Amino acid sequence: MAFIQPRDYRQRLLPETTEVAIKMVKDAFQRRLSAALDLRRVTAPLFVLEGTGINDDLNGVEPAVSFAIPALGGRRAEVVHSLAKWKRLKLASYGIAPGYGIYTDMNAIRACEDLDNLHSLYVDQWDWEKVMRDSERNLDYLRHTVEAIYRAIVETERDVYEEFPHITPRLPREIHFVHSEELLQLYPGLEPVERERKAAKRWGAIFLIGIGGELSNGEKHDGRSPDYDDWSTPNGDGYKGLNGDIIVWDDILEVPFELSSMGIRVNPEALERQLRLSGCTERATLDFHRALLEGR
Repeated sequence: MAFIQPRDYRQRLLPETTEVAIKMVKDAFQRRLSAALDLRRVTAPLFVLEGTGINDDLNGVEPAVSFAIPALGGRRAEVVHSLAKWKRLKLASYGIAPGYGIYTDMNAIRACEDLDNLHSLYVDQWDWEKVMRDSERNLDYLRHTVEAIYRAIVETERDVYEEFPHITPRLPREIHFVHSEELLQLYPGLEPVERERKAAKRWGAIFLIGIGGELSNGEKHDGRSPDYDDWSTPNGDGYKGLNGDIIVWDDILEVPFELSSMGIRVNPEALERQLRLSGCTERATLDFHRALLEGR
């Protein structure tokens, strides 16, 4: 998607007031998110050592920005892509009990990002993770978590309206759940990005379930790293996947806007299955990822 300049667009706030509003949004949302999901705040790293396996490799092909550290004998560090693995290690090192978790304000650089109105080389996002029980590895738990996050988003939008009444709330009160296979059946002649566009415009806010696994047409809706979340577990209704994206419709830019990429993380069985589905069969690689998953 190229850069879009909306016709007749006028900035609603002065630049200095916009900075105040951004801080208000960040303060309000982190307070609501942490309360909704029982999270406590921790500080995120800007970089991690190369070769440790801690940096997330997104779709497995994006190289990280790296640099040498003379004080460590020239060892290289990588600017983080995301904190998917780091957060799991922190949960283990802190000994956090099931039902509780952590969140952080992550800053990153993604040098290979396609740039447009919604994507930048610089990333500033909330990242969170919590400890689950085995009994919670199901679609109902995922839906409940998504609904809690979406409520925090809608309530934050209401906070903005109360402070700046000329900025009118636009989000629907409820989020609609749809599986990527359902979307394929609804719009079989469209590419994934166009299917997302149709769904987001139709419902206003969706949680698109099942990102990473093959659909009935033999293709993936989108890529997901095999050691990230669980996209290969069959659900009771026959669909696969315990992950997804929160996507809303932006009626200023007239595009779908992904607010969160999330899901139930892989357990050892899902990790091994997904690594093999992705073409990895080396025992050493499987053992290495399993050790990371277990916080070792």
